[in-house]
Amino acid sequence: MSKIAFIGLGNMGLPMAKNLIAAGHEVTGFDLSDDARAGLQESGGKVADPIAVLVADAEIIISMLPAGKHVTAVYTESDGVIANAAAGALLIDSSTIDVGTARAVSAEAEAAGLAMVDAPVSGGVGGAAAGTLTFMVGGTDEAYQAAKPVLDVMGQNIFHAGGSGNGQATKICNNMLLGISMIGTAEAFMLGEKLGLDAQTFFDISSTASGQCWSMTSYCPAPGPVPSSPANNDYQAGFTAAMMLKDLLLAQEASVVADAATPMGQRAAELYTQMADAGHDGLDFSGIMKMLKGEG
Repeated sequence: MSKIAFIGLGNMGLPMAKNLIAAGHEVTGFDLSDDARAGLQESGGKVADPIAVLVADAEIIISMLPAGKHVTAVYTESDGVIANAAAGALLIDSSTIDVGTARAVSAEAEAAGLAMVDAPVSGGVGGAAAGTLTFMVGGTDEAYQAAKPVLDVMGQNIFHAGGSGNGQATKICNNMLLGISMIGTAEAFMLGEKLGLDAQTFFDISSTASGQCWSMTSYCPAPGPVPSSPANNDYQAGFTAAMMLKDLLLAQEASVVADAATPMGQRAAELYTQMADAGHDGLDFSGIMKMLKGEG
């Protein structure tokens, strides 16, 4: 079992850390929130502060942070991870951030003799709690192989996407596609309703026809057909519209850098911005259907 330092014990980080504790790892964490720190301690973990102390004897350091600026600060400042980690420590950043920052931080780690992977996740809070996340990993083959055993504890599907930053590239491309497909699925159900189709009938047909997609069959934005979808719980979030907007904006930033045309991704970002501006960014991202119907 490993000594693990976990930085960022929010809605995703805390359940991930709890799964590591349950698997027998020694987990010490850091978060600005008193409640988050208490939650880790209640589950058998320890807390430490500052980060320089937290990481000093850790074999594996995992982070789950809000944005690239936080990752840069936590890893590269003089009192941060890279300057204070033990020789041979493995660094795993599971934040969802821009590709450029992921590659820059990884390069600094490599220059300091530390192996690092970017390993953003898909699967939401439910997947974090259940240990069924999908990890999209960027880094060297050696770093990936070193990280995989600990990622296996927190996830069900672990994929090596290539070199540094490719985990982030995979995540933002996947979620751009998800945002686009959710809007299209919501529009189709809405139009069907206007044309006299009930949601269940349309679902039964389209879910076995060429319109089938995950946004329909697993996370249907129309109330009724998929009992577990947020649409049947007043769009209480599994994955908030705010988080979807964050990923769509990251995709748009990347498309500019890469000179890639993403007009549908741009339009999806505009629609989720509209949803956020209306004060509904705390709803599940499938709640875009309410906005399209003029209900919010």
